[in-house]
Amino acid sequence: MHVKNYRGYFIDLDGTMYRGTEPIQEAPYFVKKLKNSKIPYLFLTNNSTSTPQEVADRLNKTFNIPAKAEDIYTSALATADYVKALKGNRVYVVGENGLKQALTDAGCELVDKDIDHVVVGLDRYLTYDKCEIASLAIQKGATFVATNKDTNIPTERGMSPGAGAVIAMIEKASKIKPVFVGKPEEIMMASALDKLNLSEREVLMVGDNYETDIMAGINSRIDTLLVLTGFTKREDLEYQEIQPTYVIDTLDEWGDERASH
Repeated sequence: MHVKNYRGYFIDLDGTMYRGTEPIQEAPYFVKKLKNSKIPYLFLTNNSTSTPQEVADRLNKTFNIPAKAEDIYTSALATADYVKALKGNRVYVVGENGLKQALTDAGCELVDKDIDHVVVGLDRYLTYDKCEIASLAIQKGATFVATNKDTNIPTERGMSPGAGAVIAMIEKASKIKPVFVGKPEEIMMASALDKLNLSEREVLMVGDNYETDIMAGINSRIDTLLVLTGFTKREDLEYQEIQPTYVIDTLDEWGDERASH
């Protein structure tokens, strides 16, 4: 197959770089090859619970994958970038530390009254009280912003509830649809392109999930590389009208000449 040379890479994490707590053996070499070729890369993750530094530490220490905090772009950071461009900075958060930190760093004030914006992500400490404050504020006119649509996340126990499940409850109660920011939305991808200072034609989106990673590329006119080490199986592609640009079984099939200028 004829392969373009790409000037930058967007790389998904879970299912692409690792599976839950399990390493994917081809991942470190893939990333080190890009690093050695001086090709910039950005890890794009819909996980909003961890800070970029926590994600980078985990990649380095647990999976031997070179990463610094500035190489990580989470749905929490993308959401904070989106919210800080809105009018008003009083934000009520249903979410965990990664999301709260990103919003605080962006200059938002975290409050539970006189709320301008309600921001919702995965919250494993969810309470009825949090959902009530959020939905009542949205009903009174607060903007409803959500990190990502993923209804489930793969864990060692199975497919656990994801951010999308939490968001759905507040959407149901408030009768207002949120603005979604994370993959596959264009909002996150446009911000990520700005971070690498590249155009959509110069970048390749690498991921394991057709619904989030590949659709993120398709929605933003970015070429896509589906790696079959995670969520999407080859037979799932039979039902998709738009196919990924490239499909490989493992990352080591993406040869040296393809990861160079």
